[in-house]
Amino acid sequence: MRTEHVPATSPTDQPRPALVPAVMLRYDRVRRAELLLMPERAVLLSPEAGRILRLCDGRRTIADIVAALAADHPDAPLERDVPDFIARIRAEGWLR
Repeated sequence: MRTEHVPATSPTDQPRPALVPAVMLRYDRVRRAELLLMPERAVLLSPEAGRILRLCDGRRTIADIVAALAADHPDAPLERDVPDFIARIRAEGWLR
């Protein structure tokens, strides 16, 4: 029986989510809310969703995003909720 060594994921191998080029994140002063703007569509975001997406800059890993949010929300289940949210936004085609 042969076992293969699976290398640990290094920080450089971890996904670093970012908005796709056709999607822009903008703050709407009239609505006092974050909006995702796409061709022929706009999505009004909750404050939490906007904060997460602002951190999806292509430089931070999901763990970095969770750590950044944990400072303000120490008791929130961020390790579960943030990756779930990012997966849903990625499934919509708005994140790479």
